[in-house]
Amino acid sequence: MKFLYDFFPILLFFLAYKLWGIYTATAVAIGAAAVQTLAFWLKHRRFEKMHLITFSLLLVFGGLTLLLRDPVFIKWKPTVINWLFAAVFLGSHWIGARPLVERMMSHAIKAQRAVWLRLSWMWIVFFVGIGLLNLYVAYNYSEDTWVNFKLFGMLGITLVFVIGQAFYLSRYVVEQETAEKES
Repeated sequence: MKFLYDFFPILLFFLAYKLWGIYTATAVAIGAAAVQTLAFWLKHRRFEKMHLITFSLLLVFGGLTLLLRDPVFIKWKPTVINWLFAAVFLGSHWIGARPLVERMMSHAIKAQRAVWLRLSWMWIVFFVGIGLLNLYVAYNYSEDTWVNFKLFGMLGITLVFVIGQAFYLSRYVVEQETAEKES
């Protein structure tokens, strides 16, 4: 359910684009991200960083798209988000004792530092690569193709990457039984 909630603005963007075009879709995405952010705050009395980042970037890039009537700005948004993630993952190598991916997953996976660093670099390369691929599609294919790629292509590529990561990490997962026996 959280998956659908997190992709709410993207799904509404896609539907609005198919019905009314890029400018209406951009306005709908901005509104959906605002509703998503507000609904999360009303339920949890806190903001989720990803929602704030998405809403802020939609407001800036979507706002420029609407103000200047140029869809190139909204096409850059996925790239900017992915490159920000790459920068955060890269920065985590020097800020704090552990890479971000280790901080997020070490409760379930026990691995050596070299494994965490390799995994972190895989994510950095992935985020940079998917950002570049978004720009390639945005500048070399039709707007309709880009919208389809944004929803289906990027999501599919991300799922394949995550599944690959799961196979890579599967040998390091701490089984619940094993963890209980060790206690």
